[in-house]
Amino acid sequence: MMQIRVKLSGAFRVGRFKEEVLECPQGTSIRQVVERLQLPEQILGIVLINGVHADFEDLLRDGDSLTLLPIVDGG
Repeated sequence: MMQIRVKLSGAFRVGRFKEEVLECPQGTSIRQVVERLQLPEQILGIVLINGVHADFEDLLRDGDSLTLLPIVDGG
């Protein structure tokens, strides 16, 4: 098992948390974390691992910090 720190922003915090440490099996992808947290994928905007832009299918490593930001509405 590994531990990752997950940080949620904006609408993703509603009814959830701002920051939390999750235990996940080795080889967990960002997509799997999003599904576990039941976040709506259609509004997923920016994904960062340790402050660097990441792809939805990237795998996480022990100690990683995952930040998930929703698409910002407006114009």
